[in-house]
Amino acid sequence: MRVPTVDELLANVRVVALPMRTRFRGLDVRETMLIASPMGTWGEFAAFPEYDDAESAPWLACAIEQAWNQLPSVDERPVFRDVVRSNATLPAVPASNVAQILERFGDFRTVKVKVAEPGQTLADDVARVAAAREFVGDAGRVRIDANGGWTVDEAEHAIRALETFDVEYVEQPCATVPELVDLRGRVHRMGILIAADESVRKASDPLAVARAGAADILVIKVAPLGGVRRALTLIDEAGLPVVVSSALESSIGLEASFDLARRIEHLDYDCGLATNVLFERDVLAPSAAVGAVAAAHRIVDDKAADELRVSPEREKWWRERAARCLELL
Repeated sequence: MRVPTVDELLANVRVVALPMRTRFRGLDVRETMLIASPMGTWGEFAAFPEYDDAESAPWLACAIEQAWNQLPSVDERPVFRDVVRSNATLPAVPASNVAQILERFGDFRTVKVKVAEPGQTLADDVARVAAAREFVGDAGRVRIDANGGWTVDEAEHAIRALETFDVEYVEQPCATVPELVDLRGRVHRMGILIAADESVRKASDPLAVARAGAADILVIKVAPLGGVRRALTLIDEAGLPVVVSSALESSIGLEASFDLARRIEHLDYDCGLATNVLFERDVLAPSAAVGAVAAAHRIVDDKAADELRVSPEREKWWRERAARCLELL
């Protein structure tokens, strides 16, 4: 990958704060840096503020790959589809709010439900998943995501309580690879599939979870893995089914995820690429058809970016952070 100079990198950037409709991942506002190359194409550097420079650097590599148009050519990596089916994402809200939130996603068949939220109980999770199942009906698909929030025993107990809702898979029920191995052995006879997210994107060795037999499915987030090329290599080496999911980027960053999903030959599960619906405002208008989204070249709306711009102090923080991360590439 050709890496730009720091002056090239920071010549045309927008640092914005996107307000969330509902608190998600503990956030009410999502800050992110949008980067334009001299060709006028955009990328997104969206590493969460609490991440250190080493963990954030792959996110910058993804932004550069995207903005400087260093994605694979169709000769290198063919495109298998023009439309990618996407799930709705349901934050850890009370069951009474489920229908109101899911209606925003339009036409979809799969919903990912957040569970194991700190400060909540299993009863809260059961009520939320029940409401989601009722919303999508028997023909819909319901998957749950615990973000590593359970111990093995807690996860087994929760899965037994939730299996009645015909759960498609359980995403990152426990934090570590050994815990996932243990849990998978306990619940596999129940027909429950385990998906790994944090054990892939936050791991020093993202293939460890596949080698250990700790998961049936890998959740692939392109920015934390360093871009489309690196993600495709990981998928090839892992040899497991995958779900391409967002890392809560704006619609600009989602374009890289769409590009990755279009290049995966076997994509058996709906992807998690409709998270722009979780924003009260985005840097461009979201697609009306969320359940099946066509990849398209996205351009930052200058008016929206100006209105969403962070304070000068926060912009300085992001610029300095990007410069430091560039030195690590």
